[in-house]
Amino acid sequence: MPLVSPLSPNHDKETQELAAFFNETLGFCPNSVLTMQHRPAISKAFINLNKAVMANEGRVTSALKRMIAWVSSNATGCRYCQAHAIRAAERYGAEQEQLDNIWEYRTHPTFSEAERAALDFSLAASQVPNGVDEGIKQRLYKHWNEGEIVEMLGVISLFGYLNRWNDSMGTSIEEGAVESGEKYLGKHGWETGKHA
Repeated sequence: MPLVSPLSPNHDKETQELAAFFNETLGFCPNSVLTMQHRPAISKAFINLNKAVMANEGRVTSALKRMIAWVSSNATGCRYCQAHAIRAAERYGAEQEQLDNIWEYRTHPTFSEAERAALDFSLAASQVPNGVDEGIKQRLYKHWNEGEIVEMLGVISLFGYLNRWNDSMGTSIEEGAVESGEKYLGKHGWETGKHA
């Protein structure tokens, strides 16, 4: 049961208009955003930050950004965000083989060295204490420029916020996200947990 109940999608008109972004990303407005509406300034600021972080201005694709989000969410243990990230990766064109083998990104041949560097960065940056070191930096700079690294860290940081928000809230997970979680992550033990 959630700590705070989500409000109706119609509660705040400005949030509702901004949240149309999630219909493309996920196919629904997330309960996390509906909960943030208890303070509409938070929901609006969050949606605008999300849109800015997920905008593609370099070679970091929408699919890779969502896989970065999944690795970050997996590292912190937020099942809600794991399911959302894998669903969004699917909707933004991640290769089927990558979705099926996301757990093995370090060794599976469907992932390039550039993708591995980005996903290892996500894992290191999401750990406490933070694991980003000179080795991570050198690997990133072999494949990515500074603007692209900023985009990646934007995703990791955004999901750091979401992982804390949703795990603390015990946000109820939506049916579509449950479906994606079970499809791609269930074979590795994913379940809704407290997000039921």
